[in-house]
Amino acid sequence: MSRATPRRRAHGAAAEAASERRRAEQRQAATYRIAEAVNTTRGLDELLKTIHEIVGELMPAKNFFIALQDPATETVTWPYFVDEFDPPPPPRRLGRGLTEYVLRSGRAALVTPEVERALAASGEVELTGEPALDWLGVPLIAEHRVVGALVVQSYTAGMRYGERELELLRFVSTQIALAIERKRREEALQESEEQFRTLVDGLRDLIFALAPDGTVTALNLAFEDITGWPRDQWLGKPFVELLSPDDAPHALALLAQVLRGQQPPTAQLRVRTSQGEDRVGEFHTSVQLRDGEIVGILGIVRDITDRLRLEEQLRQAQKMEAVGRLAGGVAHDFNNLLTAISSYSELLLADFAPGDPRRADVEEIRKATDRAAALTRQLLAFSRRQVLQPKVVDLNAVIVGAEKLLRRLIGEDIALVTRLDPALGAVKADAGQLEQVIMNLAVNARDAMRTGGTLTLETENVVIAATTLATEERIVAPGRYVLLRVRDTGTGMDAETRRHLFEPFFTTRDKGKGTGLGLATVYGIVKQSGGFIWVDSEPGRGARFRIYLPRVDEVAPPAEPRTAGAEPAAGTETILLVEDEDAVRAVARESLRRRGYQVLEASNAEAALEAAARFAGHIGLLLTDVVMPGLSGRALADRLAAQRPGTRVLYMSGYTDDAIVQHGVLEPGLSFLQKPFTPDVLAQKVCEALDRLP
Repeated sequence: MSRATPRRRAHGAAAEAASERRRAEQRQAATYRIAEAVNTTRGLDELLKTIHEIVGELMPAKNFFIALQDPATETVTWPYFVDEFDPPPPPRRLGRGLTEYVLRSGRAALVTPEVERALAASGEVELTGEPALDWLGVPLIAEHRVVGALVVQSYTAGMRYGERELELLRFVSTQIALAIERKRREEALQESEEQFRTLVDGLRDLIFALAPDGTVTALNLAFEDITGWPRDQWLGKPFVELLSPDDAPHALALLAQVLRGQQPPTAQLRVRTSQGEDRVGEFHTSVQLRDGEIVGILGIVRDITDRLRLEEQLRQAQKMEAVGRLAGGVAHDFNNLLTAISSYSELLLADFAPGDPRRADVEEIRKATDRAAALTRQLLAFSRRQVLQPKVVDLNAVIVGAEKLLRRLIGEDIALVTRLDPALGAVKADAGQLEQVIMNLAVNARDAMRTGGTLTLETENVVIAATTLATEERIVAPGRYVLLRVRDTGTGMDAETRRHLFEPFFTTRDKGKGTGLGLATVYGIVKQSGGFIWVDSEPGRGARFRIYLPRVDEVAPPAEPRTAGAEPAAGTETILLVEDEDAVRAVARESLRRRGYQVLEASNAEAALEAAARFAGHIGLLLTDVVMPGLSGRALADRLAAQRPGTRVLYMSGYTDDAIVQHGVLEPGLSFLQKPFTPDVLAQKVCEALDRLP
């Protein structure tokens, strides 16, 4: 027996050594499997589950969890938690639990109930959850810092943990910590890339990446929105092929500048689209460097096509406004001159006998004056300085009333078609001016259809939202409108003609066959009526004018029949005439005296107040210009009203930029005489003003 004992001892030692080798091999295999799991699992959740399975093959690990800490927020989370009694704890700030004890100390702990009570008594930990028979935790350390803890615990006496299990967890904990950190970084990188991709694809700007040879390596989703082409179709192709051929040389020069390490200026290049339309892009580029070498080019392109169109519209509107101011000022001065010429012509005609040969000469003067007055009216219409008397109007009724005249105007070889919405809403405008708009557009269409065609007038109610407007219409305020379409089948217009279409004195007719004020007048009337006008046209495809007029809820009254004016009656009242233009004042004085009126005259407001103070009789009417040096006509009327409450007022003016007219609309209750005028018109307006109740 004594000789057998050493043999048994040797056999036991050999068995123990073999068992330890197997455990070492298992531990080593476990670390390899954990490292491999980093590459094969799809996310942190799947990695932690795999780690649980691997640890469970090495030791009992039914109750297993991993806790991770965030030093920045001092919180701890349990991304993986399997326990037969306790539910997964919610994320919380670092407390005094056993897990936090391992995280704070950075040391492994084998905790029995006795050890746990001792730790609690010393204040190291606070008891939480179901008490375990054995609690075994090891810190997860990566890059010399504690990133988390791995814990197994047992609730039954038949399964206890000891130093062997503690050493095993220590052995695999380093690999587990590295695996977790790598997976977390991968997920953070993937999340960052996803956020970046979402951001890039969500941008409305086109973002691109090029290889040094100028071929496309990446494009964002905005490329498809802007160009209409799928991104994949252009990967690997030269980027310059995306540009207008006219811009390609400039783009290549910029590319060469970038590759030389120079920062090129912001460039505007035209980008081709699948629809054949060029979009203007604002290009910003920079280089990608790796180890000091250029490996690529990054760029961003902002589609500025719509912005450029709106800027062009703004410039056009500013130009039209400037020309309008000039036209309005010229018309104002001309109206004073034409008032004198026209009135003296009428007075001369009244003095000449019917057979007097001089009458023909004066008639020609009057006709020329009438033509000049018509031109000034058109200039005032374009400049939006004419006086409108807007009323609630049924546009359909205006079109129907003008239809007979339209048919004579356009001729028999042009068909007139009307499609009028029977439920059309009303607009507030000057009916006579709307009729002028229709006539001018009809004349424009007639001249574009020399060999015949079709002129179509359509009306409908429209509601405009900001999202439904075409690019060029975005300055139209959203709201309810009445839409008038005027379409022809004529020769159409090119872009250059459309650009100048509404400018005064612009015409495509032969020299001497048009003033170029017809469409300028249309533009001014529509604008002064609060509306908007647009034209679509291409050579050979006719033209379509769209006029938007604000719709009102009121109902238009029935149209009043037109009656011829009666001969103005004479009078005996005293009229205070105030006009700073000598010629206009002289002819107005002569016209009124021939009608029997007594006239007090003054060249300015101050002189008028003095004349009124000297005159002891009753002054029936103040006839005053509005714009004068010193006090205006409105201020004069207010002062005179305080002295002579019964005196009525008749204002006269050559344009609307004055104190009694707001935005081209006469203030209610005021009498107004538009220059130029004739003696008959003056007499008629004076009679109306004197007969009106104060």
